[in-house]
Amino acid sequence: MNLKSSNNVETNQHELVLEVTPEELNQAINEVYKRESKRMNVPGFRKGKAPRAFIEKFYGEDVFYQAAVDHLYNPMMNTAIDESRLEVVGVNSYKIEKISKEEGIEAKLVVTVQPEVKIDGYKGIEVVKESAEPTAEEIDNEIERIRQRNSRVVTVEGRSAEDSDIVVIDFDGYTDGKQFDGGKAENFDLTLGSGQFIPGFEDQIVGHNVDDEFDVNVKFPDDYHAEELKGKDATFKVKLHEIKHRELPDVDDEFVKDVSEFDTIEEYRKDIEKNIRTRKENAAEASVEQQLIKAIIDRVESDVPKMMIDREVDEIINSFDMQLRDQGMNLETYLKYTQGTVEGLQEQYRERAEQQVRVRLGLAKIAEIEGFEATEEEIEAEYKKIADAYGMPIENVKAMVRSKDIAKDVYNQKAMELVKENVVYTDKSPETEESKD
Repeated sequence: MNLKSSNNVETNQHELVLEVTPEELNQAINEVYKRESKRMNVPGFRKGKAPRAFIEKFYGEDVFYQAAVDHLYNPMMNTAIDESRLEVVGVNSYKIEKISKEEGIEAKLVVTVQPEVKIDGYKGIEVVKESAEPTAEEIDNEIERIRQRNSRVVTVEGRSAEDSDIVVIDFDGYTDGKQFDGGKAENFDLTLGSGQFIPGFEDQIVGHNVDDEFDVNVKFPDDYHAEELKGKDATFKVKLHEIKHRELPDVDDEFVKDVSEFDTIEEYRKDIEKNIRTRKENAAEASVEQQLIKAIIDRVESDVPKMMIDREVDEIINSFDMQLRDQGMNLETYLKYTQGTVEGLQEQYRERAEQQVRVRLGLAKIAEIEGFEATEEEIEAEYKKIADAYGMPIENVKAMVRSKDIAKDVYNQKAMELVKENVVYTDKSPETEESKD
C-alpha cells in the first residue's frame, strides 16, 4: 500500500488518497476467510469447511470485502499518515472509493492537521511577583489563629452579655403577629457580633442577663433569601439561658511548649515566619506561572482546529470522572444529583480547553524556534516519573504512551523554562496598565 496523493482542502485539513495493491487485498481476504468461514453454511460442505471460492460463489464475490477493509484499517491509516509526513491530529472522514480483486483498494480520508502557529515576544514578558517576606502582622495573625484553636469556653457569671460572648437562647419569631417557618429554636448557641443572624438581632442581646426574657425587634433585609420575609418587620421573643466566653491562653513560653515542638516564643515566631515565607514563595511562583501562561495564550496566533479543542474537553471531563471515582462517585451520578448534562459540561469546559491547547501550541512553537530537543535520557526520566506517579511498571507506561508524545512534553517544559528565565519583573500589573488604556 502507498499514498497516492495529499492535498490541502481547507484550513488545517488535508485529503489523503491511499492505494492498496490487489495482492495486499487478497492476503487480507485470506486472513478474514480463515476467521469468518467457521460460521458460514454452504450446501454440500460441513459448517466451516467450505473453500473460499465456494463461499464467494454462494454469498457473492464481495462477501469478505468489508471485513478485509476493517482488517486493513489501521495499517492503511498508519501508512497514509506516515507517508504524508503531516502532523495529524485526527481523522475526519474515511471512504472506500473503489475495491476489487483486480485493482485492489483506493481509499480517501480527510484528516485534521496541526495548525500553523506564530508567536512573538515570548522573551521579556512583564510579570508581577509579590513579595514573599512575612510581615509582623501575618505572624501575629497566625499566632492568634493558634490561640483561638486552643481556647476554652467557660460559663460567665455575675455580668450581662457582651459582644463576642456565646449566648444560649430560645427564640420565637413573628411577622404580622404570626409565627413564621424557621423562626423558632431552643438552646441555640449564638456568638454575639458574628453576624450569624439578621442585622440588629445580636446587638439587642448585649446587656441582658441570664434568665432575662425580652423582645428583639428587627427588619428583614430587602434581599433576604426567603421571599415571604423580604423587607418585613419582625419580633423575636427571646429567653437568655446562659452566657459563655471564649478564654484565650496567654502567649508565653508555656503556651509555645503546649502547641509546638519549641521552647520559646522567639523560636516559635521564627518557625512561623519560615512557614509563611515558604507559603508566600509558592503562591508567588504559581502567580508568575499563571501570568506567563496568559501571556503565551495572548501571543499565540493560530486558527486552532475544533477537533483539538473537542479532544481536550473530553480529556478534562475524563479526568473529572476519575476524580469523582476516587471519591466513590462517578460522572453519571454527579450529573444526576446536579441535574446537569454532558453537553453542559462540554460547554462549561470549552474555554479552558482552548486555552490549554493554545498554551501547548505556543510552547511547541517556541521549542521549534529555539531548536529544543529531548534526549533519550530525558525521555526515560519522564517515563519513570509517570510510572512512579501511577505505581505502574515502566514497560506498561511505554506501551501506553508514545515516546514521541513524551518528547513533546520534554521540549515544551524546556520552552516554559526559557520563558521563565527571560521574564521582566515589574511592580505594576499588566491588567492595571490595560485598564488605563
